[in-house]
Amino acid sequence: MPKINVYLPDDLAEAVRETGLPVSPICQRALEYAVRRITTIRQAVLTDVDPAWLAERLPTFTARLITVLNLAAARAREAGAGSVTTGDLLHGLLTEGQNLGLQILTAIDVTPGSLTAPDTAEPAAAPGALRFSGPAAVALELSVGEAIGFGHNYVGCEHLLVGLAAEPDGAAGELLRSRSVDGKAARRTVAAAVAGYAHLRATSTDQAAPPALLNAVRAELAPLVRRIEALESRLPASGSPSVA
Repeated sequence: MPKINVYLPDDLAEAVRETGLPVSPICQRALEYAVRRITTIRQAVLTDVDPAWLAERLPTFTARLITVLNLAAARAREAGAGSVTTGDLLHGLLTEGQNLGLQILTAIDVTPGSLTAPDTAEPAAAPGALRFSGPAAVALELSVGEAIGFGHNYVGCEHLLVGLAAEPDGAAGELLRSRSVDGKAARRTVAAAVAGYAHLRATSTDQAAPPALLNAVRAELAPLVRRIEALESRLPASGSPSVA
């Protein structure tokens, strides 16, 4: 059977050894699940853009993210474009108005209202009536990958923001990076936001207060960034220590 190395931070590697977890079957099941999710999104983005159909095929996408896809597709159709671009996806994210991705931008000191989604044309990833552009398809795949990396069983607007910021060729990523919103910064802030939201739910009966969430994000962000930077500084170029 082929062997794949799994790299872990020192503290997690030690904890795995101490607990005696069956690493191989755990990794196999996790990878099988991840492969299914990535395969599904790759197939979905190569078909005509129909958000209702995508919602059926991609049940892990949140309702807000499906709304974002609807808004993106509507913008592309109104413009008579042949593809839904990364700019259209960013437009949907900004226009939806209530998603966590916007809270992430605010926490990075970027006012969502100061962004204007680009209308730069991008080639379709595949021929058809209306398809995602190549960069938009990559951004959506990266979004799913980010959700998997976080261990989340859903894909939300915050993951799309990271995907757009990390995608190298689209106009939306170029705009976000010009405002210092790159994949790493967005990823760190999403991690802090999720931690802050969990803390908020555990300590408050007001589950839907955006200011409280934003304060929790900011409170959690500084120590989390310091920890991530400390871990990254210990990694060799090829990765972290492996678990045999």
